[in-house]
Amino acid sequence: MDGNAVDLQQVFTNMIGAVAVILVIAAFIGGGRLTARLLTGNSRWKYSLVVGALGGVLGIYGTMAGVPLNGAIVSVRDVGPMFAGLTGGPVGGLIAGVIAGTHRLLVGLLDPGASVNSKLVTASCVAATLVIGLMCGFLSVKHHEKLKKPWWALLTGVVMETFHLTLLVLIVGINDFSAGWGIVKAIAIPFILINALGFTLMIAMIAYIEKQRVMSLERSRMQTELEVATTIQRSLLPPVTETYPGRKEIGVAASMDPAKAVGGDFYDVFFVGKDRLAFVVADVSGKGVPAALFMATSKTTIQNCVRDIASLSEAAATANDSLCRNNTAEMFVTAWIGVLDLPTGMLSFINAGHNPPVLVSGGKAAFVKQRSGFILAGMEGMKYREQTLQLKPGDRFFLYTDGVTEAENTAHALFGEERLAACLEREADKTPGEIIAAVKSAIDAHADGADQFDDITMLCIRYDGAQASEAAQ
Repeated sequence: MDGNAVDLQQVFTNMIGAVAVILVIAAFIGGGRLTARLLTGNSRWKYSLVVGALGGVLGIYGTMAGVPLNGAIVSVRDVGPMFAGLTGGPVGGLIAGVIAGTHRLLVGLLDPGASVNSKLVTASCVAATLVIGLMCGFLSVKHHEKLKKPWWALLTGVVMETFHLTLLVLIVGINDFSAGWGIVKAIAIPFILINALGFTLMIAMIAYIEKQRVMSLERSRMQTELEVATTIQRSLLPPVTETYPGRKEIGVAASMDPAKAVGGDFYDVFFVGKDRLAFVVADVSGKGVPAALFMATSKTTIQNCVRDIASLSEAAATANDSLCRNNTAEMFVTAWIGVLDLPTGMLSFINAGHNPPVLVSGGKAAFVKQRSGFILAGMEGMKYREQTLQLKPGDRFFLYTDGVTEAENTAHALFGEERLAACLEREADKTPGEIIAAVKSAIDAHADGADQFDDITMLCIRYDGAQASEAAQ
């Protein structure tokens, strides 16, 4: 380069190339596990040391990639100390400033033909680098969150580089003001613009990476909490097995497969007297955690009401009013509630807006004709009609939620009531557990790989009659 002439294209090219390399390095640093570990616990001071050293190295690289101009080096050296100051505080900024400034001083000292002006330029650059690192460090202490915003980062970069050039004019001006002013006029635009933009992009990149890291940790935490919630929800359901409920007159099996980690469907089986067995299948509106929370409340409320109130219709009405109170989420639940007298096989039930159950008797499956009442938690003061059905020995009684009949395949065709009835007839002589497994297999075959979009809950009862208990005795 001749005299004061400067090739702005070369300056821009070199500076932009240097900034690109620094951004890649910063992205690697910001996304590394070392950074994440140092940002937590009692390692903040270690992080300041590491960031200070890295900022110093970036400053050295900026100097080496710079363009010489009359004793000055047009570079992006200041980006390193600015980065270290913002992320590592005053300690990080000072360390980076000392490292980058020392290197710049050595570069100036190693030039045997350096003029007085060149030495003064070196002194101004060293001083500016040190002060900029410290200033950004102190700014980060009081305005850390502001500096993460692009406009604040850009403004900070402009102010820092303007300060750098002002210091250069003042120090070089001690010997030759026109020389210092000439250097500043030649490099001011690319120097301020590229350093400020480089610093802004670096901060934006690191902030984005940190945000992604925090989101990843949050997703991991939520996944863990969902797994715990799934375990808790499963524990709320009765442990229906081949030996439960421990009576020879009846066999029971049940399953609940939520569409998400937790769901709103539930079933319940419990005694309301020595010979009366209650069972419930219900479906809460919505899915996921909100539905699961309302499910827990609904299950407890329904069970308590059915146990404490002799009339099933009154029990349902009381449960409805209780669920309506403080229902700020405006959720509701459909439910089928039945109480079976084991010695006689007389089944009393109410239907609160739920799917009709299927009675499998004599090898034939038929949906139970019933009068459906209003949903629970929908409106206070609702009345529910108690209905009855006589079960015969050998009958299977199948309860389910709409996730069964509304299961879709890839062509959006529903599994439907006809397929359900046909499947139950094919498995009419099987145990309740085998029937539920067969229905689940039929649903999976129909879905043919399509995602499950709703909770699927089933409960199957086989009534063997009082003679089964007498025979066992």
